[in-house]
Amino acid sequence: MNAVRRVLGRASRRLPRPRTLRARLIAGLLVLLTVSCAAVGVAAVVELEHFLTGRVDQQLAEAGTRFPASLENTARPPDHDGDEHGDTRHQPAGTFGARLVDGNVTHAAVVPSGSGLAVRTVALTAHDRRALAALPADGRPRTVDLASLDEYRVTAAWGLDGDVLVTGLPLEPVEAAVHRLELVAGVVFGVALAVTGVAGVLWVRWSLRPLSRVAATATRVSELPLASGEVALPPRSPDYDPRSEVGRVAAAFDRMLGHVGDALSKRHASEERLRRFAADASHELRTPVASVRGHAELALLHPDPVPPEVTRALERIAAESSRMGEMVDEMLLLARLDAGRPLERRPVDLTRLVLDAVTDARAAGPGHRWTLDLAEEPVIVPGDAHRLHQVVANLLANARGHTPVGTEVTVTLAVDGPTADGRGAGGSTADSPTADGRGAGGTTAVLSVHDTGPGVPAEVRPDVFERFTRAEHRRRTGASASGGGAGLGLAIVAAVVEAHGGSVALDSRPGSTTFTVRLSTG
Repeated sequence: MNAVRRVLGRASRRLPRPRTLRARLIAGLLVLLTVSCAAVGVAAVVELEHFLTGRVDQQLAEAGTRFPASLENTARPPDHDGDEHGDTRHQPAGTFGARLVDGNVTHAAVVPSGSGLAVRTVALTAHDRRALAALPADGRPRTVDLASLDEYRVTAAWGLDGDVLVTGLPLEPVEAAVHRLELVAGVVFGVALAVTGVAGVLWVRWSLRPLSRVAATATRVSELPLASGEVALPPRSPDYDPRSEVGRVAAAFDRMLGHVGDALSKRHASEERLRRFAADASHELRTPVASVRGHAELALLHPDPVPPEVTRALERIAAESSRMGEMVDEMLLLARLDAGRPLERRPVDLTRLVLDAVTDARAAGPGHRWTLDLAEEPVIVPGDAHRLHQVVANLLANARGHTPVGTEVTVTLAVDGPTADGRGAGGSTADSPTADGRGAGGTTAVLSVHDTGPGVPAEVRPDVFERFTRAEHRRRTGASASGGGAGLGLAIVAAVVEAHGGSVALDSRPGSTTFTVRLSTG
């Protein structure tokens, strides 16, 4: 039983299953119709066979034992009502008769078709003789399969001489009628299933039109960039019947799209106001901040004696105004990038840019160990040289400012893409698109900054590229710098890299932190 269940389970898993609602409805309709047709066909065939077999039994009762009884008188001369081998009066063609004495068949004959009077003697096989001998002489009809003839409906009764007389009628007409009904039913039901299948497909498709439009609209909405910017949702379809289930689904979906559209419009308007405020505030703050810094520097250059406290205050004013000026410039840059302002698209020697940035980092952080691992050939990418230099400088400043003295910082620049044999550096073919959006046959410049510092705290990693994200007090144990940034450095890295069509990722754990930037070289 368990083996049968396993076989049936494997067979059911191999059968194709309908995926869509339309296919399931049509398949269910056809299955129900098939079961109904099969039930009707089986009932009709069984009933017809039972009815025709009953008619044969009635004919057997009317025939009695006249024909097998006449087979024992083989010496009687023929007359107009009979012949020398049996009484064929009123016997239909194919009637079988047999006489048994002490379980042995002494005579066996069948009435032939046609107008002749001679009966045809049947040469019974041993199996046929045993089957006839096993019949109880109770007069009840039974079905016997005679190898010499065919299936017969027979009755056995005692004769006047103590013998057993067997009378039978062929079941071939019954079988022919049943087979004809099976053929007709199969053809009719097959045509009905085909017509119902075509009509069902059309009907279900027409009934599910609103649901199909809802699915198509949902697909278009799922392909829209909903994360930021202005979003134009596809128009809704008003032609639905609210009284139907599908119509109610379509109406609810349209109302939901309306609410989503309103929310997106309000969010976009809020983003635009915030972006304009940040840009305007940054632009307006640049002049007063520069003025404060200029006045502080001018006061420090005054030749007259100045108290030490005043000198320290002026130095702090100059330093903080310089820091505020950098913050204002960074906020203005982010506002411009958010507004989608295009950057320059010129060939940039990324190798030279990395060399210059690492040289500056060595001068700013002599307590760190700086290591370079560059590609053999210069790496050229299209973009804005100043902004890309800012990306590298920010990553190096982040590694220097958030790790203790003595930390090893490794800067690696390589090219990921097809080699001479047409395969990528990772073993995949160059025609396969990668996660960073590199097209078929393209290459990608990969810049990584790795440090052996304490790592980025787990609670900060998801938001490390967000603005004003700071974790100095958790990561800077023994760090080289005493002050912290504004939390805009990595946000600028992410925004500039995204504006260049690239990607930036973080992989951090205690003792190993890696920032990886990918830029297309095409």
